[in-house]
Amino acid sequence: MAFNNLNDFLAMGAHGLYVWSVYGFSSLALTWLIWDTLSTRRKTRDRLRKRFMRNQTL
Repeated sequence: MAFNNLNDFLAMGAHGLYVWSVYGFSSLALTWLIWDTLSTRRKTRDRLRKRFMRNQTL
């Protein structure tokens, strides 16, 4: 292992702020993409279900 302790690992040789902020931003972006995809899927499914039910009654 290249680091002697957890503090050295988190500091990443003075690059820790950049490294961990990029990890945080990437995690937020992926979380938002998953949430948005599932939300859009649910809305589309509901809209199609309503359209189908409306066409069945005609």
